[in-house]
Amino acid sequence: MATPPPHPPLAELVEGLLHTDGPLPIVAAGDPVLRRGTERFEGQLDPALLARFVEALRVTMHAAPGVGLAAPQVGVPLRIAVIEDPAPVPEEIRVARGRVPQPFRVLVNPSYEPVGAARAAFFEGCLSVPGWQAVVARHAEVRLTGEDEHGRAVDEVFSGWPARIVQHETDHLDGMLYLDRAELRSLSSNQAMAERWAQPTPAQAAKSLGFELP
Repeated sequence: MATPPPHPPLAELVEGLLHTDGPLPIVAAGDPVLRRGTERFEGQLDPALLARFVEALRVTMHAAPGVGLAAPQVGVPLRIAVIEDPAPVPEEIRVARGRVPQPFRVLVNPSYEPVGAARAAFFEGCLSVPGWQAVVARHAEVRLTGEDEHGRAVDEVFSGWPARIVQHETDHLDGMLYLDRAELRSLSSNQAMAERWAQPTPAQAAKSLGFELP
């Protein structure tokens, strides 16, 4: 059996992705890059290239659209993600889900740990698993540590929907998809979600589809 060719250096890989303007292609589930984990960022991209890559992630996230995007989702196994959520939702949903606006942020080498034992379960989707959503029980509050794109330390507690976003994106950097944590009986197409399960909480879905909420 032939030995697979080595992966190109990360700077070379990123330069190749950025040769054209506009959104980057998003990698779909089934691609090994989403499962192999990531390298810690330790200067593999010089400051100018890092800034260009971060901007490309921002453009791609907005175009999808989504509220977060991790580097592996564009084929780059580097421990970087971006998040941003304008939270354009009705008040009833905002209150039920704790969904509040989040400014654009860059997460470099992030990791999280739970704060307390409370968990919250809601439908969740992923740009790398298009067309589907499922209920995921996650920590209601987490402490996120890492750095920003300028190397400044990040040590912050997130709760509600922002906590869900940072857990989802950090999981990507560990080779994990939301489906690994999901209640698979809840798996629903986007069409089914729109027609049946658009309520602020998944209580009705749990009753009808036969799964338990925490």
